[in-house]
Amino acid sequence: MASLTLSNRSLPSSSFPTTTLKNPKTPSSQILSILPKSSQSQFYGVKLSSSSSVSFPSTCSVKTSIFAKVSKGAVPPSFTLKDQDGKSVSLSKFKGKPVVVYFYPADETPGCTKQACAFRDSYEKFKKAGAQVVGISGDGPESHKAFAKKYRLPFTLLSDEGNKVRKEWGVPSDLFGTLPGRQTYVLDKNGVVQLIYNNQFQPEKHIDETLKLLQSL
Repeated sequence: MASLTLSNRSLPSSSFPTTTLKNPKTPSSQILSILPKSSQSQFYGVKLSSSSSVSFPSTCSVKTSIFAKVSKGAVPPSFTLKDQDGKSVSLSKFKGKPVVVYFYPADETPGCTKQACAFRDSYEKFKKAGAQVVGISGDGPESHKAFAKKYRLPFTLLSDEGNKVRKEWGVPSDLFGTLPGRQTYVLDKNGVVQLIYNNQFQPEKHIDETLKLLQSL
């Protein structure tokens, strides 16, 4: 059987329509549409455009390695970041009450929108548990402001431009290290991490898991 070479690994030619792959100008959105659904799910948090390109390392491994610098029972590094209104917000502001800090890939992507709206829909339950919700991504304040306004998000969104805090906390990446990871931390009223939950492709599970823990504190 004929085969094509993708990053030094051979795949059956039947895996992709050859007419599409032979055309270097084929938009990535068309390439994505012909991938199996299991492969498409890997792009749940990616913004794609007609000029986007997707490259894969020679290992072609879909495993995610998690080397978290922040662990359960630890006090994570503090931070001061701009919120959607351009105001500086420090982690210490939330001390004295539980806080849910969730890192997400980007505003307006399907998975991130679903996750944000799920937090919104359960916001009263978080308030009842005495907890604050804080979302963090690398998008700027203006992007956060538009995102919060469009979906009526009642909680704080912080801009980690340059992903400095993400790196300090050790939030793992997904999709061969090209996609910022989706990870949620629950801190108790003393600022100690009680839960770390990572699930890139089932964003609504973050809400379920955090509420379970908060209701048990």
